[in-house]
Parts: sequence; C-alpha cells; structure tokens
Amino acid sequence: MAVNKTQPIFTNQSSTDLSMAAETNESHLLIIEDDQGRKEVMLERPVYSIGRDRECDICLNSQFVSRRHAILVRLPRDDNSQSYYYRIVDGDSKGKPSANGLVINGRKLPAHDLRNEDEIVFGPQVRAIYYLLKDSMRTGQTDSSEYDITLINPGMTEDIDD
Repeated sequence: MAVNKTQPIFTNQSSTDLSMAAETNESHLLIIEDDQGRKEVMLERPVYSIGRDRECDICLNSQFVSRRHAILVRLPRDDNSQSYYYRIVDGDSKGKPSANGLVINGRKLPAHDLRNEDEIVFGPQVRAIYYLLKDSMRTGQTDSSEYDITLINPGMTEDIDD
C-alpha cells in the first residue's frame, strides 16, 4: 500500500506568514542608492544580509561598504496586530561589525528598529531609505481624495494682458 505524502507548496514561508501579509496590508520598501544608481527592494523575507559581497541578499556596489555590512531582521510587533517591523543590525551574522558602521538619521548606531523614512548611510554615497507603506483602503471602500481632480479650462491659462 502506497503512503500519500504531501509537501507544502511554500517551503520558505509558514501559513502564518502568508496570512499575516494578507491581514496587515503593510509593505516594507528599501530604496538603495549606491555607485550603480538607485534600486528598490520590497522586503518580504525574515532575514536579509546587506553588503558588498555578491552572496549578500541585498548587494551594495561601493568600495566603502564592508563585504557583510549589516543584517536586516523581521520581528513581530508587540501589539498583537499580526504586523511586523524590521531591525537593522551592524555587521555580519557572527557579530563582526562593519568597517564604517551604520549612520541612521545622522547618528551612528549599532542597531535600530526601522521607522518610515529612516535614512541609513553605509558609506560615502551609499545610502538607503526605508518606507513602511500602509494600505488604508478596505475592500469596497474608496478614499474621496483619490478622485479629487481639478479641471482647468484652456481659456484660464492665457495671460490677461494679451
């Protein structure tokens, strides 16, 4: 008799991770500027390594950035809302700090719980801005400001002196 063994479809995420994302209506975005320009990273995973090494989850292109510069860790909020936040920690997973450290909102810090619009400086001309995007829209409801359209009559743009 054959035994039917089923494997979960999502091997890297638990079902609570999936339901958490669906219920919170939050997105976490990191906009990075380095020697190669600007890139956007949607944060969805529990842990990210950040650094110059090509093996890092988020690769920073600059000679002033350590190979393993920082770690980004997802943590649950204390308010039982099933939402989470990200903490950035200087150094690698073994506790070795980076050469330049982290400057967050103008202050050199070994670790920081990220809040909307926090600026993280990894080195000269290498920085990131963190955004917490909250979807305030509920299914079936609209925000009236979304449809606030001002129409301009072409005749209004002509100079009065003409």
